[in-house]
Amino acid sequence: MTTLTVESPERMAELGALIATRLSAGDLVLLNGDLGAGKTTLTRAIGDALGIRGTVTSPTFVLARTHPRLEASPAAVAPDDAAPLVHVDAYRLGSAVELDDLDIDFDSSIVVVEWGAGLLDGVSESWLNIDIARPTGAGEEASSAQTPADDFTVETIEPRTVTVAGFGTRWTDMEWLNAFSD
Repeated sequence: MTTLTVESPERMAELGALIATRLSAGDLVLLNGDLGAGKTTLTRAIGDALGIRGTVTSPTFVLARTHPRLEASPAAVAPDDAAPLVHVDAYRLGSAVELDDLDIDFDSSIVVVEWGAGLLDGVSESWLNIDIARPTGAGEEASSAQTPADDFTVETIEPRTVTVAGFGTRWTDMEWLNAFSD
């Protein structure tokens, strides 16, 4: 397990790009954190680095959105890997069965699941778990009318604490995270 401090949306994008260099078809990434923590910002950066078509937006109202790759990306682990990015918002799902009902091709895709804690039993033997914590009670000077529409969009930028843990044989070596210096 590695804990990092991410000071800004730009640094979150750098972390996402680094994570993208490790992803290939069959990989599963679980993102946990409160509203506005940076889950979609991180996923958008992963998608950008993978060279997906279009822009990652929160899949809140569609539950899952598939983003095809334009071509194999230089960031890909395998040079010929053009696996699509599937971005899932599991907030409204109540069980692993409901996640299964989305009929996601986990083996041929790179799947990022927001709010998926407790819903991935049996989906994969190996996954990357990322917890993003944002300060609470900070930024009181921001207008009460401001809300974090996507992630990291409130005017007062506050550092996030990001904890990355790998589960299963695919993620036993986490030394690559050392490239993200605080």
